[in-house]
Amino acid sequence: MHAIVYHRYGTPDVLEFADVERPAPGAGEVLIRVRAASVNPYDWHFLRGTPRLVRLLTGIGRPKLPRLGADVSGIVEAVGEGTTHFRPGDAVFGVCKGAFAEFACGRESQVALKPNGISFEQAASLPIAGITALQGLRDCGCLREDQSIYGASGGVGTFAVQIALVMGAWVTGVCSTRNVQMVGELGAHRVLDYTRHEFGRGGYRYDVVFDLVGNRPLADFRQVLKRHGIYVACGGGGPDNCGLHLLAQMVGRMLLNPWVPQKLTGLHAKVHTSDLLTLAAMVEEGKISPVLDRRYPLPSTAEAIRYVEQCHARGKVTIAVA
Repeated sequence: MHAIVYHRYGTPDVLEFADVERPAPGAGEVLIRVRAASVNPYDWHFLRGTPRLVRLLTGIGRPKLPRLGADVSGIVEAVGEGTTHFRPGDAVFGVCKGAFAEFACGRESQVALKPNGISFEQAASLPIAGITALQGLRDCGCLREDQSIYGASGGVGTFAVQIALVMGAWVTGVCSTRNVQMVGELGAHRVLDYTRHEFGRGGYRYDVVFDLVGNRPLADFRQVLKRHGIYVACGGGGPDNCGLHLLAQMVGRMLLNPWVPQKLTGLHAKVHTSDLLTLAAMVEEGKISPVLDRRYPLPSTAEAIRYVEQCHARGKVTIAVA
């Protein structure tokens, strides 16, 4: 089968389109004939091995797993021992290892039946971005009345605006000039153009701030939070971020939390079937809709990652496999 592989850390230039052995599903896994995948910041961090701490998981000197891609949608080809919820022929979506390939294996606990009425590419855009938005708002943000989403036009942001509205929040989206109209069309009650409005000015105060960019000092966000507001950090910065800024923010949150009335927290989303089903239900009921920016064929995955890591994608970027 064909797959995107890499044998050393670096820019998208190190990626290769190669023939590799088709994987076999292990116990509790499904083998998926991939129809579509999508790109996440997760991919370029693993590709580049940054921040350096990532390499404790991915391999110190070189990648332990030479394949990239997590978000997937396709058809179940085979199931492993003990797999009970899926059978060959089922249309599914979820996460797996090595989604940028013609076949990939995923855990049964991280896959769900594909929502009706949407394409495989739309389904592939849902898992990581959609669950990050859902868990950030519901679990970390304990979503309340006045919600601000900083970075509202990206993959997670476009889902976060819609999910916050489903949950009944009054939503402010923060984005660049070219994305103001799009974020407004998603339903945000107020849209702030950060290139024209100085951050923190205007007297706006929020119960929850969901930071999906990670490029501002923590003090800036505390300034716009209400006294008992919640700040949720998720953004990892661009591909050249060495991790020191993120580490400083994390330490700052830990040191400040015991002494301030606001709650300052970070998010590490975890994909599981129950939340995939929650997203699928929202899609089927017409409450949320994936926003797709660009579509690339599998051999052009390097170009897709290069585009996404520029941090200007409007919604999700997908990989068409079959």
